[in-house]
Amino acid sequence: MTLTDVIEVLETAYPPARAESWDAVGLVGGDPAQQVRRVLFAVDPVAAVAEEALEWRADLIVTHHPLYLRGTTSVAATTPKGRLIHTLIKNDIALYTAHTNADVANPGVSDALARAVGLTGDLVPLQPFPDDPWRGLGRVGELPEATTLGEFAALAAKGLPRTPGGIRVAGDLSRPVKHVAVSGGAGDSLLATAAAAGVDVFLTADLRHHPSSEFIESGGPALIDAAHWATEWPWLDSAASILHASGVTVETRVSATVTDAWTRGY
Repeated sequence: MTLTDVIEVLETAYPPARAESWDAVGLVGGDPAQQVRRVLFAVDPVAAVAEEALEWRADLIVTHHPLYLRGTTSVAATTPKGRLIHTLIKNDIALYTAHTNADVANPGVSDALARAVGLTGDLVPLQPFPDDPWRGLGRVGELPEATTLGEFAALAAKGLPRTPGGIRVAGDLSRPVKHVAVSGGAGDSLLATAAAAGVDVFLTADLRHHPSSEFIESGGPALIDAAHWATEWPWLDSAASILHASGVTVETRVSATVTDAWTRGY
């Protein structure tokens, strides 16, 4: 298969037009005509992932996070991003990014997160597009049986990859939980939306102190704050499965390299 063949499948599942205007998605580096036999899926385009790609002899890395979100005037090997570009080009490894267009896809990042923490049945966007109610940010669903906040937090911790920061819970641990909202990555902007949805708990990442404190004090749903990397990692297997389901004959691998920014908790 060519890189063009693989990109066609990815962009059918994750249309670039659905990405936020500030985002940088699509092909970052690589010749569209080059042959692709092995595709590595990872959350972050960082040196450790490039090293894994080299060791496995991948032809393409598909990441969730962009390499550059702002313009640059140099890819000199004097910076981490520049060194990464040099490594990829020297070894004929292409790099492709699906970011906010994967967040809002159906299925997308939050669908994979919802399944990882135990939600079953139909999932609907927490913040759907006006022109497409089945696409949008976040997902809302239900647990198969009602449980408590403490038990659900333990279930979520078991379903997500371990990170030094683990997960944090805000709310009464004995609170009944069945109706759940999730959003992969930073979810501060969806706090009010989660409250309006009438869910019992909202699970996301990168929640800040003041908004979270005010949210809980106002009687909103309970909160579970997980690591940013951990909430997006389940999507990698989903994206790889889409390639296989399309009939693209490539070998895929989901990177188990932990690229969470934090390396240890105390």
